[in-house]
Amino acid sequence: MLPARVARRRAFSGLDHIPPQGGGQTATITRGMPELPEVETIARGVDERIRGDRIEATWFSEKREPFKSSPQLMAAELPGRRIARVYRVGKHIVFDLEKSSLQWIVHLGMTGRLLVADPATPVPPHTHGILHLTSGKELRFVDPRRFGRMALHERFTGTGKEPLLITPDEFAALFRHRRTPIKAALLNQKLLHGVGNIYADEALFRAGIRPRRMARYLKRVELDRLLAALKKVLLEAISLGGSSVSDYVDAAGVAGFFQLEHRVYMRTGLPCLVCKTPIRRILLGGRGTHYCPQCQR
Repeated sequence: MLPARVARRRAFSGLDHIPPQGGGQTATITRGMPELPEVETIARGVDERIRGDRIEATWFSEKREPFKSSPQLMAAELPGRRIARVYRVGKHIVFDLEKSSLQWIVHLGMTGRLLVADPATPVPPHTHGILHLTSGKELRFVDPRRFGRMALHERFTGTGKEPLLITPDEFAALFRHRRTPIKAALLNQKLLHGVGNIYADEALFRAGIRPRRMARYLKRVELDRLLAALKKVLLEAISLGGSSVSDYVDAAGVAGFFQLEHRVYMRTGLPCLVCKTPIRRILLGGRGTHYCPQCQR
């Protein structure tokens, strides 16, 4: 059953239908890279299902694109290792391995999925990695477009600040001298890692800030409001399992529901849920950007 507030918004979401749950294929509405809430949801789901399990054997495809570390190196290093925990860093999923200085890192790219499956379940097309676990489960990395990556790494810390942990002072310092639109600055993974197009648009709407405004000219009160809005929208999206606006599903193959809470993203021409002004779409740094010309200044 849908959460009540999700059901209320369904008629106003601008989406054609809800992606099916379970083993069905998720609906494709637009292409977009999984962002922090989607990656967080997958990491939590994988951790819940396989933490403490031991990797018995591995299989990797012959396609070269999904590998930042060679398949041969991963096949040599991973078997026999126990998975200590699985968590998110930015848009990466990190596997801590017991008695090893190495971590296994997965980036989902645009269409990547990590699925915990029973071995009897047919292996999906475009599967590029399988970890066979002593529990009998399999962890499968599926990626039709092959923009995702698998790698071994030491002490992976990501590329920028963590949006859910950053302080207001740290957040303000990131943008104080940035001569770029605030939307572009939010998407800069060297500043904040994990924020992408969906949640930048949604946070800017909730903060009442136009995406084209120069980051360096925002007042401190506006930056504080933006950080609060960003954290709120990310946590809300995590609670709803992320946004299934493309191929995204969680570790069990289930779609998220935050797309039904979108207030501006992919709602071009539809009335603003606050003031009824039609939502506009512009290109900003090559990215589709959605905003309300009345509510955002």
